Amino acid sequence: MKGYIAISACLVLFLLAPLPGEQQPRAKVIALAGQGKEQPLLSGPPETVSMRSGLITLQPDQTVGKRSTGHHEEMLVILAGEGKMLFSDGSAVAISKDHVLYCPPQTEHDVMNTGHGVLRYIYVVASTDLK
Repeated sequence: MKGYIAISACLVLFLLAPLPGEQQPRAKVIALAGQGKEQPLLSGPPETVSMRSGLITLQPDQTVGKRSTGHHEEMLVILAGEGKMLFSDGSAVAISKDHVLYCPPQTEHDVMNTGHGVLRYIYVVASTDLK
């Protein structure tokens, strides 16, 4: 099965989701609305095998809030703006449009918009076998 990402004024993702009464995830299209701070895209089983994702929109100087990846991996795909990912040890990584960031399991972090415009990104979280 092929998946495509169409980028235009309205970004559309081809993702996996089940049909009613089915256990296996199936292809799904989700329009990115970008209304409010967070738009859930995938909420995990049974919609997906283990993946969760969402669209985050942060205003200048706004943060998403401290969180930990726990037993999950996380990827951020930066769609617009600039900011930084802040880690619990005091370090930070700069992020900006057209960058992808990987965050390993057991990582406490926060994302802050350091730019003058909106910071928009998609996060994708997947389970690991780490306990």
